[in-house]
Amino acid sequence: MIPDFQSIMLPLLKLFSDKEEHTIREFIDKLAEKFNLTDEARKKLLSSGRQTVFYNRVTWARIYLTKTGLLENPRRAVYKITERGLNVLSQNPPAINIRYLKDQFPNEMREFYKPKSSLLPDTERREGESSIENERLTPIDNIENTYQGIRNSLAEELLNKVLELSPTFFERLVIDLLVKMGYGGTLKEAGNAVGKSGDEGIDGIIKEDKLGLDIIYIQAKRWQKTNIVGRPEIQKFVGALAGKGAKKGVFITTSSFTREAIGYVEHLDSKVILVDGKELSELMIDNNIGVSTEATYEIKKIDTDYFSEE
Repeated sequence: MIPDFQSIMLPLLKLFSDKEEHTIREFIDKLAEKFNLTDEARKKLLSSGRQTVFYNRVTWARIYLTKTGLLENPRRAVYKITERGLNVLSQNPPAINIRYLKDQFPNEMREFYKPKSSLLPDTERREGESSIENERLTPIDNIENTYQGIRNSLAEELLNKVLELSPTFFERLVIDLLVKMGYGGTLKEAGNAVGKSGDEGIDGIIKEDKLGLDIIYIQAKRWQKTNIVGRPEIQKFVGALAGKGAKKGVFITTSSFTREAIGYVEHLDSKVILVDGKELSELMIDNNIGVSTEATYEIKKIDTDYFSEE
């Protein structure tokens, strides 16, 4: 489990106790060992894909230590413990966290919070700061969690909307999605190839790429969430694949698959991909099918290369 940024504060400060200058990256491996992080945990990325979760939390621990004067920044990307930091370590605190920093260095912490709370009424500001005391996540963690919550809610709404559709509209939706993902050539070509039956879904073939080097057999079932797709349905699909001499297939459903169905496709010679309702809605979001952008926020950081005089 990746530790929250407050749990990292004291171990990070202790690593600076040699009074030498260090970069934060020098301590990443040592801190990872301290918290017994697995390789998977060390490599886990933020949703942006540009930074690991652990490095991000170490960075936020450093920010708090710097803002309260326990560390100083003598030059670009380099930090060093201060006399205040050494004094804190000499007291052997059991932990350094937001509550501790607010108690020991109230002025610095008040100044740190001031930019984002100065426009709030005093009562709201106090409530906000009180909630921050108990917060175990970095601001980036909070943004990521909020984003994921919004996305999950949207995915659920999308799936419910899809279940309200007519079979014909559902056929068009699947065609739109596959073409947007790069399959089927043009929308017109895909429309001619897909939609061969009216079994509350679609059955047909579609090009794997724009050149048509291979084809994919598709079956889609607009089923209610409680109507789970079992192994027999998948076996019928695989039989249809064999009958058409096809080696690749995609089975799309608005419900889900049983373990037996999932296990069955794992041992097939042909390549069969199962897409359940959750993944379908995620693909719709990723490919902007049935959704539109409401707002965009950019999170920026200092470009250290710009300020380099070398």
